[in-house]
Amino acid sequence: MSYPDIRPRRLRRSAAIRRLVEETRVAPAELVLPLFVKEGLTEPKAISSMPGSVQHSRESLRKAAHDAVSAGVGGLMIYGVPADGNKDETGSGGLDPDGILNVAIRDVIAEVGDSTVVMSDLCLDEFTSHGHCGVLADDGSVDNDATLALYAEMGVAQATAGAHMLGASGMMDGQVGAARKALDAAGFKDTAILAYAAKYAGAFYGPFREAVESSLQGDRRQYQQDPGNAREALREVDLDIAEGADIVMVKPAMPYLDIITRIRDRVDVPVAAYQVSGEYAMVEAAAANGWIDRERVILESLTSIKRAGAQIILTYWATEAAQFLRDRY
Repeated sequence: MSYPDIRPRRLRRSAAIRRLVEETRVAPAELVLPLFVKEGLTEPKAISSMPGSVQHSRESLRKAAHDAVSAGVGGLMIYGVPADGNKDETGSGGLDPDGILNVAIRDVIAEVGDSTVVMSDLCLDEFTSHGHCGVLADDGSVDNDATLALYAEMGVAQATAGAHMLGASGMMDGQVGAARKALDAAGFKDTAILAYAAKYAGAFYGPFREAVESSLQGDRRQYQQDPGNAREALREVDLDIAEGADIVMVKPAMPYLDIITRIRDRVDVPVAAYQVSGEYAMVEAAAANGWIDRERVILESLTSIKRAGAQIILTYWATEAAQFLRDRY
């Protein structure tokens, strides 16, 4: 038999053709920029393990939010860092309407309004003296149900401050349902919940711990997922959706691309992924040493996450990547 002269390279021969047939394309509106704001700062403070990222002052936070919106970034995730000495056993600063996180939410809403999605971190770890995501029982373990009561109060405080979406990130059983019930009872039926449904107890979070000045004692393996488990992630996703999650997320992103795909194939709600601090830091370190092409690696990494099935990507490069994408297309 004779075969036609099949040449797939015909569709790669020029930039214009490659652009025309590109199967996966990231848009700036699909990117979410995580932002850290530190109580009491008067100017931004560099995060040594995350080159190019900072702890913001309230003023610089507003500017960063404005710049992200101008670049077309689709959302902002706000993390509050209390002043030195302002942590306690129950993380009360996270519930305080005048605490740094709720004040920062109001600042950002005042700056950008509804022009982007303002998200807030619904978790206690930045505010607890022990660094865990909930309150501790007498035996030192995290008390799941006591923590849910605090999440409910914290969620209402964030919604009252103006957050459009709450990032339920603590990996407590029932956290989405507790937040949803409290929000609805307080009249915030339209406030959405982004569930960190599959958040793994991996080793890629180190730089983030510096960014939020974590006081973590021990580890979080009792409540975050084991890196070897995939079916468990599907169970977590099913539970979160049943409890009212509007979006489900996988964290970290690139080490868990297979999990993103399995979840995307399973659910009919939007799927997000968080390109975490360790992923960011590795690329920045390699680029600083001249070992990789920084811009190309940033865009390739984002494309891989999108290709795996994530519709929304949280990344510390969001504003910069949005500009790369606008220049590229």
